[in-house]
Amino acid sequence: MDLNLHNKIALITGASRGLGYATAELLAHEGAKVALNSRNSEYLEKACKKIESLTGIPTLPIPGDVSDPEIAESLVKKVVDEWGGLDILITNAGGPPAGKFETFDIEAWQNAVHLNFFSAVFLIRAALPYLRKSSSPAVLTITSISVKQPIDGLVLSNSVRAATVGLTKSLALELGKEGIRFNSILPGWTATERVEQLLQHRARSNNTSVEEERQKIASQTALGRMAEPREFARVATFLVSPAASYVTGSMIAVDGGFYRGTL
Repeated sequence: MDLNLHNKIALITGASRGLGYATAELLAHEGAKVALNSRNSEYLEKACKKIESLTGIPTLPIPGDVSDPEIAESLVKKVVDEWGGLDILITNAGGPPAGKFETFDIEAWQNAVHLNFFSAVFLIRAALPYLRKSSSPAVLTITSISVKQPIDGLVLSNSVRAATVGLTKSLALELGKEGIRFNSILPGWTATERVEQLLQHRARSNNTSVEEERQKIASQTALGRMAEPREFARVATFLVSPAASYVTGSMIAVDGGFYRGTL
């Protein structure tokens, strides 16, 4: 199936590792030009060089903290200055710390809101003028299955990511008549560095091993295992492609059946 992504221009944040990187790599394999963002410039350079060596597709590394509105705006401008436009925006950021409600002060809540909600707001605001000029504009927010089924010990993520889903659905309705599609993916437990950190936190809290915690989580999914980042990336790549031209306002779970609800 041809996803019609050849020469499309994509910006992916939080893309030096994990889900963001896997999606950027697959988009490049499909022929899209990919601009990658991360706060860690060293990891970012390595990620871009790897994608270019695997695909032969040009990449654009742009380091910076997207929770800063000025950086978010400059990020988009650099992509447009380099390649002349923007077709795809994928907003992604590392999750806030694990912990229970009373362990966090107000500053921790504010940081979580800026990292996982306002970063999407800033990026979308900056990207809209250029997405309006695209023949196939698409925005994908990466959130979490926790917006449907809260995860123990992740009160910050459970709360803030739900706001991002509300934003995504609202913009799908508000801007649909302009042809701009907005969707969100709700990943479940996936084998990334972030999840490894959460497993270590759980092991310390429960006086168990990381492997015991990994097996507990795997047993809660219908497929009996965690996902690999590439399995997530396949769904993300389809959703932002012209092949998904009639899909908008959707919140797609990629969780191996972790979520138990029917809706």
